[in-house]
Amino acid sequence: MSFGKDLRKFQAKTEAKMGRVVRKISLDMFTEVIMMSPVDTGRFRGNWQTAVGDAPDGTVELLDPDGNTVIAKASGAVADMKPGDVIYMANNLPYAEALEDGWSGQAPGGMVALTLQKYVPIADRIIRQIGAE
Repeated sequence: MSFGKDLRKFQAKTEAKMGRVVRKISLDMFTEVIMMSPVDTGRFRGNWQTAVGDAPDGTVELLDPDGNTVIAKASGAVADMKPGDVIYMANNLPYAEALEDGWSGQAPGGMVALTLQKYVPIADRIIRQIGAE
């Protein structure tokens, strides 16, 4: 093989791993937020929306107390993203900000801010995991 072919092969492998890292970090972070969300009826947890490119707007009529449906939807959105894409997670219910600010005894520290504090350990774990493959 020529040096150029070797370099292109390395580039393709690196880009593929980068894509997997970005998708896995995004999904793990989103899953953390979803599972930290307080649950009464499951409406709040069911209103986490994920999209690539544009921030989701509006609300959805989904009760998802265990979070499995919303996590599956987030997984589907994340599967389509590539390095450099912007991915959004939003909960547009009118009381979402109050819950993030600690209004619920189930999540007195919120969800998003606490998950963001875990970014470095989550990213480090995933980078080591995928890098070892």
